[in-house]
Order: sequence, then C-alpha cells, then structure tokens
Amino acid sequence: MYPASSAYDRAITVFSPDGRLFQVEYAREAVKRGTTAVGIVYSDGVLLATDRSLSSRLVKIESIEKIFKIDEHIGAATSGLVADARRIIHYARVESQREKVAYNEPVGVETLTKTICDLKQMYTQYGGTRPFGTSLLIMGVDDSGPRLFETDPSGAFSEVYAAAIGSGKKEVEAVFEKKYDRKMAKKQAVQLAFAVLKQAGGKAASADTLAVSYVDTKSRKFTKMGSSEIKKLLEK
Repeated sequence: MYPASSAYDRAITVFSPDGRLFQVEYAREAVKRGTTAVGIVYSDGVLLATDRSLSSRLVKIESIEKIFKIDEHIGAATSGLVADARRIIHYARVESQREKVAYNEPVGVETLTKTICDLKQMYTQYGGTRPFGTSLLIMGVDDSGPRLFETDPSGAFSEVYAAAIGSGKKEVEAVFEKKYDRKMAKKQAVQLAFAVLKQAGGKAASADTLAVSYVDTKSRKFTKMGSSEIKKLLEK
C-alpha cells in the first residue's frame, strides 16, 4: 500500500496541495542532468553551441548529436533525454514542412516554437503519458531578424538574447549577464560560447567535441561550423 502523498508523484494529471505537478518537475531534473548547450544572438545572426562530452573513448563522436537542423533557417539544441529530443525534432521538421506546403512560405521561428510547446504542454495534461524530459534552444532567422527561444518541459517558452540549458545553466547565464553584448560579432559570440562551455564543463574543450551551428541574417541558412574553423577560434 502506497502512502496517499505519493499519488502526487505518480500522477501527471493531479496537482499536489501546494499547486505543483511533480512529474513536470522531475522532467526538469532530467534536463539539469544533461550536457550544457548555449544559444547567443549576435549582431547579424544567432548561434547554438554545445560540448559533446564523451562517456567512453569507445564511443564514436560523430554519433553524438546535440544540435539539429529543423528547416533551412531554423535549428535547435537539446539537453536531457536524447530519445525524447529526437521525437520532438522529428515532429518539428514535419510541422515545418506542413506549414511551407500550406502557406507557400517558410515557417516563422516563433510559430514553430509555439507548435512544439503545444505538444509539450499536451503531454502534461492527459493520463497515460509523461512529460518530455528535454528542453530545447530554438534558433532561426525570419522577417523579424535573428531569434532565439528557450523551451521548458512544461510547454512554457520565452524569447531570449542569450541562454543556456542543461547542467551548467546557472553558471553560464551568470556569465552572460556580465559579458553579453547585443552588438558583438559572430567570432566574439563563438568565443564567449566556448568560454562558458569550458567553465560549465570544468575542462578544456576541443575542436573534436565542440559543436557550433549558426544562422546569419544575410543567407538565412542553417550552417554547421567545421572543426578546422572551431580549432582556429579556440586557439585565439
């Protein structure tokens, strides 16, 4: 026989007496255990960066994917449960193409973010499901310029200039509060991302483990930064 209070822990559709949904909070804990990912809006674009830390030297680094292309002008970084993240990314890609077919124009970054968060929220409201144990940083460029959104397992989201998700969120965002400049160039933004990822991980990052992708306002194309370019920026 379980204690009566534990029912709040097991049921997604039941609020605790103090107004909490424990399953959503547990999903947030799964995100906090994930690797750190950062997003930065710079003067003429927006970027995502993450350090793909290896748990074993037997793991092939190319198989670890933390930053995903959703559409030509939109990408997302994830932290938390990888399988949950893949499910959301697949859903986002389908919705992006559906919007393009229906309206004959690329989906807006905020529109796609709302669609993703509607799915996340639905999984906090019905029995027989559980929340997605992943958070996303969604970047892109649309008619409003470079945009960056942070999403939560509850389905909440906010637009930001710089943000982090994962295990080093608090430490990284404390640095962003002091050093972020809306007018910084891409190179400065990448170097700031490297610096905060090193601080969050507590070790020197390498060109092999770092992943950086960006969308600039001129081309509006999702671009993955090559390891040689990452290596040059690390040396500086």
